[in-house]
Amino acid sequence: MAIYALADLHLSFSQDKPMNIFGEKWQKHYEKIKANWQESVQENDTVLLCGDHSWGLKLEEAIPDLRFIGMLPGHKILIKGNHDLWWQSLKKMKEVMPRNISILQNIHLEVENYYICGTRGWTCPNDDNFSSHDLKIYERELLRLKNSLLSAKKAGNKDIIVMLHYPPFNNHQEPSGFVKLMEEFEVKICVYGHLHSDAQKYAFNGTWNHMDFKLVSCDYVNFKPVKLA
Repeated sequence: MAIYALADLHLSFSQDKPMNIFGEKWQKHYEKIKANWQESVQENDTVLLCGDHSWGLKLEEAIPDLRFIGMLPGHKILIKGNHDLWWQSLKKMKEVMPRNISILQNIHLEVENYYICGTRGWTCPNDDNFSSHDLKIYERELLRLKNSLLSAKKAGNKDIIVMLHYPPFNNHQEPSGFVKLMEEFEVKICVYGHLHSDAQKYAFNGTWNHMDFKLVSCDYVNFKPVKLA
């Protein structure tokens, strides 16, 4: 049983939102996702999906995309991305989610020998795009990650994997409060997405204070789930 991660599926089966406007590699990208996924992931594996799952504006518009995710092998854990405008209350989402999809929000989930924690994240201080408007959201997301990590620590001593949508470093590759929290809770692996095209050159990939950080945006990893454990 293995754990994989992938971000930014950007599905649009009920929307007219072709992704190839962002480059030729996005041409029919859902076919690449499906083929690579089925080649790698088995039914008893888990895939961490780090946000921006669907272009749907309302929950009902996201249902075809969620069903596509549901039909793929393995159990899936989802966190919210900045484009997931369809995201509603847990109660409403659970009513339409395929049985092999779980939502991660303010809690932790247990997978094999790991606790999975996470939140959406936000643009980090000292980033070129950070403004006074971002501070409140950034601090709120820090609190959500802390709640998730506290939930895991209360449960036991298993290693922790953190899922974020936004990178936990700014575009100068300086660590944020998210990294500080992960250091405090001795996180082993952090996976994130959000970055595309030229922005990917600012991504931090590698080890920081014994923690492994991985960018898993679809177009960065050639639309193939990345094996973590």
